[in-house]
Amino acid sequence: MQKFLDHFNTRQEMQKTQFEIFHYFDSQPGSVALHHHDFYEIYFFISGQVEYRIEGQSYQLQPGDLLLISPLELHQPIFDSVLQPYERIVLWISPAFLHQHTTDTTNLFRCFDISYQNHSNLLRLTDPQRLQLRNILDHLLEESRTPAFGQELFSLSLLLQFVIQLNRLMPRQLEELSSSPASTLTSKLIDYINQHYPSPLSLDSLAAKFYVSKYHLSHEFHRVMGISLHRYIVLKRLVMARQLLMMGETPMGIFEQCGFQDYSNFYRAFKAEYGVSPRQFTGAESDSDPKYETASRKPETGSDSRKADDQI
Repeated sequence: MQKFLDHFNTRQEMQKTQFEIFHYFDSQPGSVALHHHDFYEIYFFISGQVEYRIEGQSYQLQPGDLLLISPLELHQPIFDSVLQPYERIVLWISPAFLHQHTTDTTNLFRCFDISYQNHSNLLRLTDPQRLQLRNILDHLLEESRTPAFGQELFSLSLLLQFVIQLNRLMPRQLEELSSSPASTLTSKLIDYINQHYPSPLSLDSLAAKFYVSKYHLSHEFHRVMGISLHRYIVLKRLVMARQLLMMGETPMGIFEQCGFQDYSNFYRAFKAEYGVSPRQFTGAESDSDPKYETASRKPETGSDSRKADDQI
């Protein structure tokens, strides 16, 4: 079967309404920042030396491994070597597609459900399972790129077949697979943040909670995650805010429940991250209160950065 290879780009927004699929092959992969999506991602690993980090959990990937990532999960690939080509198939699925085809007896979201007992992002496949799923992905790649009668319907039928098969396989894997925390301290800290992001968080309170110094806490977190603790907490709050906005909530109604102390801080953080204001993200043409448009974005000085890290 002909290979349909794509040129990798940093786009993290879906341009199609139901799904997008990519086949990437990089001889020299560049770095990828910690990020999240508004859609579900399925990542089929083919070759390379990659450690994949998802919410503080570390997965050392083997060829044929498959990762399932939900919109709420911050994630990042770490490349251990550039000596081996990095090849993978990436499938993006919109929540609307899963909603549309979920029934009372068939919950297509189940394989992505992070609250599911013994949930793991990793599906380590047997050879027959790997060949079966790879065959569907290859056909989906070919069908989505080759104009033919019934292309859209056939592509959607392949996608449904793939997601159903994932959900059938997942319960068999949950008892057998477990991830390794990238760092025990960092993993526990991320779990704590995920439960307490609406509350005020500071280096002092977090260091006291985990019985370590502020320096060790911030240094270890940055070593493992590649970003500061302050940056991670802001990202997590923005992820939650973005999901609530997509569910129809208003910006003024959600900023406090996502952990922002005032609307102006929320506004600046949201616009700096996503390039649009919270109201524009919800579909409003512009902001009714223009004073936030002029908020300063001057770079943090050393003292400003320390102050931001002390009170998050």
